[in-house]
Amino acid sequence: MAESLKEKTAKGLFWGALNNSLMQFIGLLFGIVLGRLLSPSDYGMMAMLTIFSVIANNLQNSGFGTALANLDHPRDEDYNSVFFFNIIVGISAYIILFFCAPLISDYYHEPRLTPLSRFAFLGFVFASFSTVQNAWLFKNLRAKQQAKTNVTSVLLSSSVGVICAFSGLSYWSLAIQSNIYVLSVAVLAWHYSPWRPDFRHITFAPVRHMFKFSVKILATNITNSINNNILNVLLGHYFSAHDTGNYNQAYQWNSKAWYVLQSMVTQVAQPVLVSLREEKERQVRVLRKLIRFAAFLSFPVMFGFGLVAKQFLVVTMGAKWEVSAGYIQILCISGAFMPIYSILTNMIISKGRSGILLNGTLVFAVVQIAAMILLWRYGIVTMIVAYTILNVGWIFVWHAFVWRLTGYHVGLFVADILPFALVALAVMALTGFATASIGNLAVKLIARIAMAAVLYYGVMKLAHVQILTECENFVLSKLKRKKD
Repeated sequence: MAESLKEKTAKGLFWGALNNSLMQFIGLLFGIVLGRLLSPSDYGMMAMLTIFSVIANNLQNSGFGTALANLDHPRDEDYNSVFFFNIIVGISAYIILFFCAPLISDYYHEPRLTPLSRFAFLGFVFASFSTVQNAWLFKNLRAKQQAKTNVTSVLLSSSVGVICAFSGLSYWSLAIQSNIYVLSVAVLAWHYSPWRPDFRHITFAPVRHMFKFSVKILATNITNSINNNILNVLLGHYFSAHDTGNYNQAYQWNSKAWYVLQSMVTQVAQPVLVSLREEKERQVRVLRKLIRFAAFLSFPVMFGFGLVAKQFLVVTMGAKWEVSAGYIQILCISGAFMPIYSILTNMIISKGRSGILLNGTLVFAVVQIAAMILLWRYGIVTMIVAYTILNVGWIFVWHAFVWRLTGYHVGLFVADILPFALVALAVMALTGFATASIGNLAVKLIARIAMAAVLYYGVMKLAHVQILTECENFVLSKLKRKKD
């Protein structure tokens, strides 16, 4: 019997949750080990290169992965065309950046970046060989296979990274870890995807047909990459590698937390919303449910992480990262909105309005870059606060576009997210007050996590929140099937 859309969505959310929970748990364990072995300056070296790697990856993908997912019925010719085009772009981008490596070193006043960047940038060449395979898995909601791919790759690459760090390879450990991860994902994507390229019929006609849509996605992704990494770029230029490493550690841990939730919903959001493109009212209902689900999880997780940030970093990785904990507490505010942010932008893409997404992202980039350049003289904390305020505020810009496209007005949007935000904030405030007198940091960490989790679950249960009931019923049904 064919699965219904609801069953496919639920299964996708389940495997997305399992995938990202396992990935982040593995990343948590190995991140702690690496944090103890490496210094802020080591992380700062890689942070300076992040912007170039993500832009090159965006160029290699060229937005065609999203374009394939947005097609109602992509053909083999479409996949084949994108496959060969991505390889050409990926190799070309690497050659260009290989020769630009000395210029990158000059910008950051760090000559060691030349050989490091030439090695680190190999990752997007590896990625170019699996973009289509990953797009096929994504389009067909093969979340289970994606979960296996990602978890295996994180486990393998993290193990190699720790071995390299123990061997004294310092920042090279992070570059090696990154490349191993990308290569592993590529190999496993080929294993799980049944699609194979056809070398007998290479044509770029489908690429030309998708170009108008995909080039806007490409420009949007590049601009988003700049927006997300602007502080790494500017801190690396205006401040030291040590300062950049402290911020980057905070950014990475904050990202790990919200990325679990974001990936869980975006893994199913675009394919599901695209499939309901002709059913406007049903599409809005699904959109609202996805947003409520994201808010139900993201606010307690992110506000909770901000609450325990100092205890977590100092207990697990040492006092040398205490400065990063303060940065995390600020970043967690915007991090709570990131999964919702992603759902809204996926809704815009599902309507085929990539131009709206591009224009909104470009304006945001100009505003953010201008603000950061004006504020850097006032210090890193001021820049992070401004970055957080801008990211939270811009979510309402994306909602305004969604409102215009779907009729999902701001009153409903606020009603869908505000109760979860207020409850999470109240729970964390009460937990923080009740545990403030605990002197031992490890005990305080455990006590705060336990108390906040129990309080939030209890409030949701007493309020008979529908999202919680549906989650419980789904998990219970999965456990029952396993027993049967």
